[in-house]
Amino acid sequence: MAGMFELYVDPESCFRFRLTAPDGTVMAVSKAFDTKTAAVAGIAEVREYAGMGHITDLCPKARKTAQPDSYDLPVIQPHEVRRLQAADVHGRTRPIRQPAIGPRWAGAV
Repeated sequence: MAGMFELYVDPESCFRFRLTAPDGTVMAVSKAFDTKTAAVAGIAEVREYAGMGHITDLCPKARKTAQPDSYDLPVIQPHEVRRLQAADVHGRTRPIRQPAIGPRWAGAV
């Protein structure tokens, strides 16, 4: 189900509309319009441009927030890292690179 535009009169006796989600959450509220016809025209403009609208970020740069005192996540202990000597690693890869079945080319001399 799609959202719905609700046209209403605000406390200052101006016409406004709001866009509500299917669950009733108010997603957007319009500016005040002098006439009902102007408010309906505003709804038409929102329908036309909202789907193609680009996002412009006008927010100031994010500030670092204070870290919480504790986290609910369990503390994970680092695993022991086992390193192999370089010669041992290369020695293990050589048998993998050798052909499993005879020569590649039947006509090779």
